[in-house]
Amino acid sequence: MRRARGIIHRGLVGAAALAGVFAVAGCSADAGTAGAASSSSWEFEHVFDFHGEITDFAVLAEDDIWVAPVHVGSKSIEDNGNSKEPLLHFDGKSWQRGPLPENFGTTDSAIALHEIGDKALWMEWHRKGAAFGVNSWAEWDGERWSAVARPPQGSKSEHIAATGPKDVWMLVDDRTAQHWDGTRWTVTRLPYTASDLAAAGPDDVWAVGSRSTGPGTDVGSGDFYEQPASMHWDGTSWKSVETPQYHFDEPIPPEAGAHLDQVIALDGGQVLAYGLDSFNEGEGGKDPDEQYIRLRWEGSKWVAQKPAPGKCARLIPVAQDDAGQFFKDNLFLTSDNRCVKIKTHRLAPSTGARKDSKQVMGPAEVHRIPGTDEWLGAGEVVVSQSGAPFSAPVVVRLKRG
Repeated sequence: MRRARGIIHRGLVGAAALAGVFAVAGCSADAGTAGAASSSSWEFEHVFDFHGEITDFAVLAEDDIWVAPVHVGSKSIEDNGNSKEPLLHFDGKSWQRGPLPENFGTTDSAIALHEIGDKALWMEWHRKGAAFGVNSWAEWDGERWSAVARPPQGSKSEHIAATGPKDVWMLVDDRTAQHWDGTRWTVTRLPYTASDLAAAGPDDVWAVGSRSTGPGTDVGSGDFYEQPASMHWDGTSWKSVETPQYHFDEPIPPEAGAHLDQVIALDGGQVLAYGLDSFNEGEGGKDPDEQYIRLRWEGSKWVAQKPAPGKCARLIPVAQDDAGQFFKDNLFLTSDNRCVKIKTHRLAPSTGARKDSKQVMGPAEVHRIPGTDEWLGAGEVVVSQSGAPFSAPVVVRLKRG
């Protein structure tokens, strides 16, 4: 799953977490958009013939698409018996068991897929019997798998940013990042505590987090006020970047602090950062409202973003194209600033879904097919019905109105 551009990512923090990406099938526009209606819809590209879920999804080309089904050994897969494969691949003609690296062995956990730029895919898995936390890695170049030098132990692969197979960044801990140049991993030290990474281009990498020293952190009486921090890699070193400060009005609530949780590099060069100014609630008195932090990099400074309308207001964009921005819950912010719902469809009765069933569907990830304006998503349709509920893994394609 590519960390930099054009995706919904499962590991995102806070408001962008994808545990609830589903939206009720057939819903139309968000009521907060003054009746605006969406004419776009997610059309079924493929409905898999087993019950379960897709744990990861990657798109390198129209004829090079990958999904990792529900964990190997999951009851929902074994009972059905149609798909015990740990990886499925679409080659432009059909979905088949994906080719696996020679050293794959067997895995006792979900496979993680990381798109490394537009033309390479890294796969991460835990071999059964290997030490805890020691994962295997391989790279797919469109034709075959080859070995990848394992990132240093402790690296946080949920925080990976890359422009290509010779320019990969990964957090190791909150003050250390590792860089892969195609030959070796190099340690770099970050100026402040980091929680996320994004690559806007070669030698254009961002990290965001927080700091407990410097301007705005001293509030007297020996207390400090954590402030948002941002850092930029220019090809030579990490440098701190001035970031807006945040404070609650007096009296300052207990344990108040501000931080950035997420940075996103979107297609077109936009860099966005998101966080929260919060405190320890429930310690007496009337609590103020938490402050959502939304920043946009304008080439020389961070500026506050204008809130989106309707239900898009408190969500974080996960991808964009010329028509607008994608959000979770099947929401889309159009280029003319309308928050609309992308429509979905119901499963056919032949899948076992009854006419009176409640069906909920939304892609857990969306990817643009590189070099095109086509978007694919992967997730599952959750079918609630008496006696025989199930989840059907699906790949969907965005159909523009």
